Amino acid sequence: MNDPARPTPSAADLDAVERQLGRRPRGVAEVAHRCPCGEPDVLRTQPRLPDGTPFPTTYYATCPRLTGAVSTLETAGVMKEMTERLARDEELAAAYARAHEHYLAQRAELGDVPEIAGISAGGMPTRVKCLHVLVGHALAAGPGVNPLGDEALAMLDDWWQPTSCAAVHAAEDAAEDAARPSTEESAS
Repeated sequence: MNDPARPTPSAADLDAVERQLGRRPRGVAEVAHRCPCGEPDVLRTQPRLPDGTPFPTTYYATCPRLTGAVSTLETAGVMKEMTERLARDEELAAAYARAHEHYLAQRAELGDVPEIAGISAGGMPTRVKCLHVLVGHALAAGPGVNPLGDEALAMLDDWWQPTSCAAVHAAEDAAEDAARPSTEESAS
């Protein structure tokens, strides 16, 4: 399903994500969010990968700086505290259940995969299992959709600072290009 309002990722986007992940991304439907530096930092992924594998993680954080910052929150016990709050706070639990429904609806736009029907990601709707997914969903959907993703984002420093990932990658690419022998040198 290719929506003209959501263009297919460019080769440059896929190359950027390959640099981030250390492998070519699979099943990419679109760049769901871009870092302020301009690089993709969240992908929207097809619910079934090209090899046929069901893939429930619709929103996939790819930026190493972002995922590293989120991992720091996870190791600090944020997921446990959020899960405990879900059990006590009915309003938060209801908002989180709505986030789960939103996630499922977003995935359904990309296709129906019976093996993962009703399963969102990140522990939704009853617990917090993966902040990376919640942050990816919050970045892709915007504020107010995933309350715990929004909270996690608010806890993060500006992961794209002090140096733009895009600027670093452009400098690396320029250095690689300069190191390659030119066509004239290769012909001699």
